[in-house]
Amino acid sequence: MSLRLLLPEEGVTELLTSWPDEPRMYDRGRPALDEAVTAESVRGYLYMGTVPAHEIAAVKAPNPSLSQNAYMTDGRTDRAKLVRLYEQGYTIRLGNLQRVVPALAEISEAIQTETGYSNYIHAFLTPPGHQGLRHHWDQQMAVIVQIAGTKRWQLWRPPVTAPMREHNESFRVWKDEYIPTWEAAGPDMEVDLKAGQSLLLPRGWVHNPHVLESEEHSIHLTFAIRERTRLWLAEKLLAGAITQEEFRRIVLPHQFSGESLMEQLSAAREALVKYVQDLDLYEVAPSVRRDALTELEYRT
Repeated sequence: MSLRLLLPEEGVTELLTSWPDEPRMYDRGRPALDEAVTAESVRGYLYMGTVPAHEIAAVKAPNPSLSQNAYMTDGRTDRAKLVRLYEQGYTIRLGNLQRVVPALAEISEAIQTETGYSNYIHAFLTPPGHQGLRHHWDQQMAVIVQIAGTKRWQLWRPPVTAPMREHNESFRVWKDEYIPTWEAAGPDMEVDLKAGQSLLLPRGWVHNPHVLESEEHSIHLTFAIRERTRLWLAEKLLAGAITQEEFRRIVLPHQFSGESLMEQLSAAREALVKYVQDLDLYEVAPSVRRDALTELEYRT
């Protein structure tokens, strides 16, 4: 099981049987992943410029990410510009490495087979004493795998419950007082993640990762795991509604106001309820299972 490349047995068991609601740190204890994805190989993707420019971000706290023009020439990744930015203290994020690195593609596919969850893999390279992204939270579970160096993770409990897709994304609901409030209170948890260790980070937890002043360069992989939810199941239940003529019937312009709108909404609700109640769940289940193992709903 590929999850065992990221976590020890107890961590894998927790992921597969009882989704954790607090961060966990683990010693991996298995060198297989570190042999397949070494610090040198990840640095190679930086120094050779082989990752497509649209999958790269360069960021240095507290500033936002640079425009792609900062590391592109003639529409392509310019490795000399990337290296120069890194030497200036920028964190370089190499995105969707499961599309570039065969070993990571195999791991990504195996994780989806094991969990039914789509996923993607980013690498973050941060120079000593610097920081890329500041405080934020994400829309999915992540397993952080430290490949080289040490990175300190300051963690705060979720300010919003179960963020998902565009709902409660940190940049959409951000409040200026967030960071001062968090820093004044201090983190709920602080972890110095070293090479050979992994951090299981539930969605919604605020994190402020940075590299301490030292001679160490930090490289970590983020395995972002997109959990399936009951909303996802509901969407699958409704996927076949388009085959019913009633759902393809046109709503006329004059029916989008007043009593006519209320009548249309009521009719649609009644049709939905009847459609779902008439479904044979045993017939639907195989296609839902197939989608869970193959569907890649992320677009970044």
